[in-house]
Amino acid sequence: MDIWSQYVLPCLCAFAGCIGFTLVFNIHGPGKLIACCGGALGWLVYLLAGKTILAGFFAAMAISLFSEVMARIRRCPVTGLLCEAAAARLPLVPGGGIYYAMGYCLEGDTEQFLSALLGTLGMAAALVVGVILASSLFRAVFFHLARSRNAPKRHP
Repeated sequence: MDIWSQYVLPCLCAFAGCIGFTLVFNIHGPGKLIACCGGALGWLVYLLAGKTILAGFFAAMAISLFSEVMARIRRCPVTGLLCEAAAARLPLVPGGGIYYAMGYCLEGDTEQFLSALLGTLGMAAALVVGVILASSLFRAVFFHLARSRNAPKRHP
């Protein structure tokens, strides 16, 4: 296996694809780089996890955690990075699955249609659940750590 063709080149393509989405979403400055790096990171996690629905879940979690960390580093609200995170997740969206499902539907191949549709819906659901779970867990843990760090110290 060639690492260049298996991992590096697809991640660079995801990075380049995210550049196009940042133009559509009107993201400028460091946000453009953050979104593109998030897209490449998500695609790398997706490839390493095996290109399955579960891999999409882990990739969405990685992108969300990356966005949460970048929001803390840039000292800006996470809601400001939601658009950037959306651009980073777009390479994972199962557009091909929707296309093939509709093709099977128009051909009248019900079995293939349902199979492609369920795979597509599963991937979309995995992306959504990954984002929600990672964001919720990060905020709960970060709040708990920040609270315990700022708690008054008791001296004996």
